[in-house]
Amino acid sequence: MILSGKEIARRIGKDIIIEPFNPAQLNPNSYNLRLHNELLVYSEPILDMKKPNAYERIIIPEEGLVLEPNKLYLGRTAEYTATEGLVPMLEGRSSVGRLGLFVHITAGFGDVGFAGYWTLEIFCVQPIRIYAGVEICQIYYHTIEGDYERYRSGKYQNNRDVQPSLLYKDFEKNK
Repeated sequence: MILSGKEIARRIGKDIIIEPFNPAQLNPNSYNLRLHNELLVYSEPILDMKKPNAYERIIIPEEGLVLEPNKLYLGRTAEYTATEGLVPMLEGRSSVGRLGLFVHITAGFGDVGFAGYWTLEIFCVQPIRIYAGVEICQIYYHTIEGDYERYRSGKYQNNRDVQPSLLYKDFEKNK
């Protein structure tokens, strides 16, 4: 089951943490998260799964930043979230998608016990001006049935910044 917006609000500060929390961002069955003012862009022409890839940090100015098509930008939410006993899920907002801006294309499934900022995989089909603070995506919560183990991965848990891919660590542990 998916929690209603009213249930999300009731659980804030208990098994759902959203900091900062603004009731105006609450929807009937989700909560809108805002875009932070920093993006990462990979600086190498070919990315390698087995190694850390170099990237550049971009600050979104007050007047906005025009994103280029066919380029991956990594952003993060302005809000820190944490959950206990629920599965957090992230989706782009339809108003944003209707402008050809895709947010969090592949990794919208959160693990039980995840705590941190959400890194957003941002991609556009035509040039678009974006702004820091825009409500860019929405988080919603599923209940979970049965026994489970809390998320403990050292790769992304308790992050404080935009996170580039750490897939190379999977290759290191499998050696």
